[in-house]
Amino acid sequence: MIQFGTGGWRAVIGDGFTRDNIRRIAAALARRMVREGCADEGICAGYDRRFLSREALIWFCEVLAGEGVKVRFVNMSCPTPLVMFTVKRMGLPYGAMVTASHNPAIWNGIKLFTAGGRDAAENYTREIQEEANALDEAGIRSVPFEQAKAEGKIELVDPRDEYLDSILRQVDTDAIRKRRLRIVLDPMFGVSLTGLQTILYTARCDVDVINDRHDAFFGRHLPAPNPETLVDLQYAVKEHRADVGIATDGDADRLGIIDENGRYVTANETLALLYYYLLEYKGWRGAAVRNIATTHLLDRIAEAYGQVCAEVPVGFKYISAGMDEHDALIGGESSGGLTVRGHISGKDGLYAASLLVEMISVTGKKLSELVSDLFARFGELHTAEYDWPLTQEVKDSIFRMIMEEKRIPDLGRKVEKISYMDGCKVYLDGGWVIVRFSGTEPRVRIFAEAETEKAARNLVEIMARHTELPWTE
Repeated sequence: MIQFGTGGWRAVIGDGFTRDNIRRIAAALARRMVREGCADEGICAGYDRRFLSREALIWFCEVLAGEGVKVRFVNMSCPTPLVMFTVKRMGLPYGAMVTASHNPAIWNGIKLFTAGGRDAAENYTREIQEEANALDEAGIRSVPFEQAKAEGKIELVDPRDEYLDSILRQVDTDAIRKRRLRIVLDPMFGVSLTGLQTILYTARCDVDVINDRHDAFFGRHLPAPNPETLVDLQYAVKEHRADVGIATDGDADRLGIIDENGRYVTANETLALLYYYLLEYKGWRGAAVRNIATTHLLDRIAEAYGQVCAEVPVGFKYISAGMDEHDALIGGESSGGLTVRGHISGKDGLYAASLLVEMISVTGKKLSELVSDLFARFGELHTAEYDWPLTQEVKDSIFRMIMEEKRIPDLGRKVEKISYMDGCKVYLDGGWVIVRFSGTEPRVRIFAEAETEKAARNLVEIMARHTELPWTE
């Protein structure tokens, strides 16, 4: 059965990710658009470098055309945020992207966007999911791709210039030019290279690149920018004596950073640095929005500047909604996705990378110095994150223990409150720990934050042993 999660619909290729299911989702979306009277306004659709992505988008768009929806087909593999930007810029009611983002290579999927270029809210995806699962394949109408192009039902588009120019207008390219930074890019075999190179070359940076070829297996690594997958980038930064290393995930909506010493700068640190930079150096004001598993360092920064930090469930659609509700300045998550007021409502690795390069240039400091300054002013907080594969039996057991029976272990600290908004989060004196089920993969995750990495790991260990998950250090 088709099932949407926090990041759209994702499934294993050849298992759930099949031509029939792709066509069902397309038909459900198209019929919704017809009912809403926006089929003629149409949709922008793109695809990434994963196996079958282009073919899947063709199948998807053939059905959209057959059901009477105008399609703007981005005619090259592209970043997810480019599609979101195009939906916003063109005033379209919907958008779609064939990608499984940072999931393993055997997965693929479809993300859906609504007006303004934001992730489709749960009520949209739930209704599309239900209608798609109820559809009979025999009743789905489609038009062959070349025929649909000839009839004007599918239009090939290339919105890269508008997207990249928009980012360049939002960053201080003059300051970046003066700094003459040396940067190593790691697109992780994904779709960010052309865009990031264009932005950085325009700002006169020296750029070296690794892992840029088209490889549907992502070099046999997970296409997620984390400490385990960015070892090559760490070596490259030191080898080239670069100022910073920048990585993006498979569809370029998430960011990973290596400092000038080859140290991985966590996504939490990056998010906090950029929020502080916008407040302190650019003089902007506004709230921060973070998901429930993201650093409370944002709360400390917000409080110091008379702002608030809102907490929402995991899933960028909730961050986007929180940005609107609070007219927030920045929103982000511990997995490397963030957005800033005035850009798109979704996460954008290219924009975030550009803003980070501006921050290094304007401050005149090394990235390691900026992290040290941040901790010196607001205090140190460090996170630990672990995950485990999940069977239905294990999931049921943990859910019953944590969510129904509400059995919480002795965590060695005063419990201030407990939230069940998204999983189980225990707020502690000086830290927190959360247990939640992934919305994109069959996995359970435990996150914790405390004043040291060791203390954070200890909180994870206590919770893992309590829920009978295997634990080894």
